[in-house]
Amino acid sequence: MTKICTKEDIDELTRVLIQSYRENYLYLWYDDGEAYVRSSFSEDRLSDELSDPNSVFYLVYDGQKPVGVIKLNIDGPLKGYSTDAALELERIYFIKEASGKGLGTAAVNFITNFARERKKSIIWLKAMDSSAAVEFYKNRGFRITGETWLTYPAMKEEYRRMVIMVLKLSGDGEPGSGAAG
Repeated sequence: MTKICTKEDIDELTRVLIQSYRENYLYLWYDDGEAYVRSSFSEDRLSDELSDPNSVFYLVYDGQKPVGVIKLNIDGPLKGYSTDAALELERIYFIKEASGKGLGTAAVNFITNFARERKKSIIWLKAMDSSAAVEFYKNRGFRITGETWLTYPAMKEEYRRMVIMVLKLSGDGEPGSGAAG
């Protein structure tokens, strides 16, 4: 189950983001990600992001407990696609206890439906190339189409590469197989 976030949810949103990040991504950093967490998950930063009409956050629940966060950029430009055609999946984070319960797959299905409702032809994201997430997304129809590099000062050099992945949506309600949608 997902619930759209408002500013009233900022404490819960912050808690889930920080817990998830600390449980999954500290290996990337010389400082255990503290500078990144402070800058990316501050109340001011999240409040600004929640105010952006192009962005939407969802809390993902396992029963009554929030265990994940999805952030989407509704008109998320990507080279080669019009802004109107592209939905960016900017964040999808889950706390450790949510793993293995099918919530990631359910979240991707939710995002795919969200994109179709808005007549998007692609969903795209950036994933750490060192992460198991790359295979997760490949298994759900995403394909690697490019790469980018992170430049955070406290980030370990060997983890700076991210891949850009795209899921093309076809008109028949099923993810595309790489053909234009």
